[in-house]
Amino acid sequence: MKDKRILIIGEAFFPEEFVINDLASHWKNEGYEVEVLTRTPSYPFGKTFSGYKNRLYQKTYFQDIPIHRVPVIEGYQKSKLTKILNYVSFVFFTSIVGLFIGKKFDRIFIYQTGPLTVALPGVLIKKIYQKKLTIWTQDLWPDTVYAYGFKPYKILDFGLNALVKFVYNSSDNIAVSCKGFGPKLNKYLKSNRDIFWIPNWSIINQSSTKKLKLPGRINFTFAGNVGKVQNLDRVILAFQKAVKGFPEAFLNIVGDGSFLEELKSLVKEKGIQNINFVGRKPLSEMPDYFEASDILLISLVDAPIYEIMIPSKFQTYLQYKKPIFAVMKGEVPDLVREFKLGFSADSNDIEMIAKGFKEMMSLSEKELNEMSLSAQILLDQSFDKVKNLNELTRISFEQTKINSSLNTQR
Repeated sequence: MKDKRILIIGEAFFPEEFVINDLASHWKNEGYEVEVLTRTPSYPFGKTFSGYKNRLYQKTYFQDIPIHRVPVIEGYQKSKLTKILNYVSFVFFTSIVGLFIGKKFDRIFIYQTGPLTVALPGVLIKKIYQKKLTIWTQDLWPDTVYAYGFKPYKILDFGLNALVKFVYNSSDNIAVSCKGFGPKLNKYLKSNRDIFWIPNWSIINQSSTKKLKLPGRINFTFAGNVGKVQNLDRVILAFQKAVKGFPEAFLNIVGDGSFLEELKSLVKEKGIQNINFVGRKPLSEMPDYFEASDILLISLVDAPIYEIMIPSKFQTYLQYKKPIFAVMKGEVPDLVREFKLGFSADSNDIEMIAKGFKEMMSLSEKELNEMSLSAQILLDQSFDKVKNLNELTRISFEQTKINSSLNTQR
């Protein structure tokens, strides 16, 4: 099939739970020849999944799609050095495999969820075999590097900026998952080009299978990774202030992560009431928790990179049409306000967060229902799975011009 053979390169793929699985399956069903070049599955715990071997090379399958896997350096979440070594090893091994298999493809698609270095094997294949290259950026460099605590030393800043310029100017098509990425990337491009905004969709879309009962009459729920950047310590301290006037309200934290034990210690030390630590649950059970909740919470610390990011849980929250309390700055609270999805608060201001909790606790059933209807409008307008799958197909295979270019929206 001329012009229909595509190689997807990325750090994450099935059985890890990411939207790229949907895209690969969609292309396969549409008649494209799809293969994937990735690493041994290890996210989110940094350890090889049960049933897989961490070998130099192995070939597995997903819905008859061949997956070429290279080794992962385990424990990359616990050490910056190990993380860097894992980035370097991925580039090295995927480049070698890419040189062997890259010639047979017409197009290369980069799914960049973490380090921008993931694109380098794709750029190598493009330049050697003259293939078309599309990148779908989920994480903005160099901003994310500095958000994780690396200091912007001159030599590091020079190297990162050179990498960003090289990758994006080597790409034929650029898509971003967050609208705010576009203006940032434009500064690195040698010529004015279209950058397409194609946000993620929810990877959880099934209905609740059982009637779950959460402990409160008013249930706030946070779902996802429990790390320091999620700002849940401030959220819990603010909830402590708010719940004094609403003893029937509960804050449910569904998830696991590096900051969970610190949060449990905080709750115990301060004697904070009505915090329900549920723990990590499989995706198949999450619809039960979303359906049982009254209000869904999204929270991040105050950092410039997070102001232009849309965490993937936002799309999932919209999917279940629940009011949203956004404790962060930037694009997400802007959407919450514009579409009247709920309330927002400054992530640094505990008093403001407490006030937001109180306001949401006081909402009438009619007001809650109106927010639910607004969630459906935004979901249909920007985060529809089928629409975005089709737009990624048009970009990658250059079938037609699409209307999601950020240049056309400015």
